[in-house]
Amino acid sequence: MLRSKLLLSTLKEVPDSATIPSHILSLRAGLIQQLTSGIYNYLPLGVRVRNKIISIIREEMNAAGAQEVVLPILQPRSLWEFSGRWKEFGLEMMRLKDRKEQDYALGPTHEEVVTNLVKNTVKSYRNLPFILYQIQPKFRDEIRPRFGLIRAREFLMKDAYSFDRDWEGLGESYQAMYECYKRIFSRCGLDFVIVEADPGLMGGKVSHEFMVPTENGEDTIVTCSHCGYAANREMAEGKRGEVQKEKLKTLQVVDTPGTTTIEQVGKLLGATPQKMVKTILLNTDKGVIAALVRGDHELNLSKLGKILQAKELEMADPATIERVTGAPVGFSGPVGLKGIKIVADYRVVEGKNFVTGANQKDKHLLNVNPERDFHPDLVGDIRYPVEGDPCPKCGKSLQFRRSIEVGHIFQLGTKYSKAMKACFQDESGKLTPFVMGCYGIGIDRIMVSLIEQKHDEYGIIWPWNISPFQVIILPLNFSEEKIKKTAFEIYETLASSGYEVLIDDRDERAGFKFKDADLIGIPLQIVIGSTFLREGLLEIKVRETGEKIKIQPGALQDYLLQWKNKRKNS
Repeated sequence: MLRSKLLLSTLKEVPDSATIPSHILSLRAGLIQQLTSGIYNYLPLGVRVRNKIISIIREEMNAAGAQEVVLPILQPRSLWEFSGRWKEFGLEMMRLKDRKEQDYALGPTHEEVVTNLVKNTVKSYRNLPFILYQIQPKFRDEIRPRFGLIRAREFLMKDAYSFDRDWEGLGESYQAMYECYKRIFSRCGLDFVIVEADPGLMGGKVSHEFMVPTENGEDTIVTCSHCGYAANREMAEGKRGEVQKEKLKTLQVVDTPGTTTIEQVGKLLGATPQKMVKTILLNTDKGVIAALVRGDHELNLSKLGKILQAKELEMADPATIERVTGAPVGFSGPVGLKGIKIVADYRVVEGKNFVTGANQKDKHLLNVNPERDFHPDLVGDIRYPVEGDPCPKCGKSLQFRRSIEVGHIFQLGTKYSKAMKACFQDESGKLTPFVMGCYGIGIDRIMVSLIEQKHDEYGIIWPWNISPFQVIILPLNFSEEKIKKTAFEIYETLASSGYEVLIDDRDERAGFKFKDADLIGIPLQIVIGSTFLREGLLEIKVRETGEKIKIQPGALQDYLLQWKNKRKNS
């Protein structure tokens, strides 16, 4: 490809909204261009990268026995009503009406559609198991699109769905996709971590995320370098500690006028957050409940919902809080609460002599002790971990790492097949719901995760098999006939040998060409300039390391072959 013919305009400056390297460099290197908030055009360089990622995914999915389909982006409301997710999915679902005033959604995901397809196609256990996958855009009306392609409103995904006759079969399909994903992300050149995850709105029991550690990630993973434990922050377990050995002190009521936050109360009473308890009132489908966590901890609604076996959880409004506790917001406490269930975190029942609200305006309690002063109905792990907490497996300290989610797999079970009455006949003729799994990959996220992990102050550093081009030829004085002739001879030779080559045939300064080449990140730069005129040698610069070597033009093919073989699928 001639650089002069390539639709590429590199940028020196980018919008202030671009704050992380992958977003900045995607715009500066001409991979994408913003159309509106959270929506981007893909330009030729970006399309080449995206297509290489897609090729790897398609090769590995096909090798794993999956079959490719294409499902509609426009989905009728009726399917989502069957699963109950039309309302559950919330405002992120992009909804519209057709000319007949019928409701539709732009697909944020395709569980309902694929379940309907299989329901109408597969009737017997003899057709099981199988895995279907597709590669297509998804739409989610993000409240705050950010970080470029990491959190966009339109994005490209590979989503796959397995159909089995029982849970044992699902376990096998799930493991096959687990291993397939490891191969995909390794071939793409990513450093990734696999963590236990919360299924969330997708449903099901078992779930794993494939996370790319990077300081600019929007998610947090919790890991233990000692034993290898890894989970996302939602799922990370809290290890139960020992009950503190401290003498119980006398319960006291103290005046705390106008102090409603942990910081305010702690400053007034000289108490650390570790010696305080937050009493959080929530409305649930089980009624109003009180959740207790230490002042230095944060309540995890997902964990709380599992302990309560509740599907609906939301913070209680001020009127409810005052009705239940008898006091305004900021003065709630567990002592004397009546008629509601109290759920306490492990760390609350292990501590002693806490400060809590007194359920009276402008008053708090000192020296509150579990069991003596109040009795929790349920005790469990209902908080988010904090850095330095003991690992739930080995007891060593946990570390937190920012990361980007690039893949997520779920054991869905029969959530969708039961709701949509998608069944097959088993050997006895009995109708049995399909046991399903779901497997997603964010293709755009792979690209930006690579940039986050592989860049320097000059630009992107692409892996060999993902780079938009493998080699860029930089003739530094295009008016010099010998340089021009040699550059095009090398270009034709390499292109005919199967290499993806870009030649910078523009009449620009050497420094300008070098900066452009470094920015777009092609692995090898072949420089033809004064050294060639003086010594007859080509200069090759390795983009990743900055290493430079000089070789005879006749040795170029052997050098590239060795380079290619070393980096094949890496």
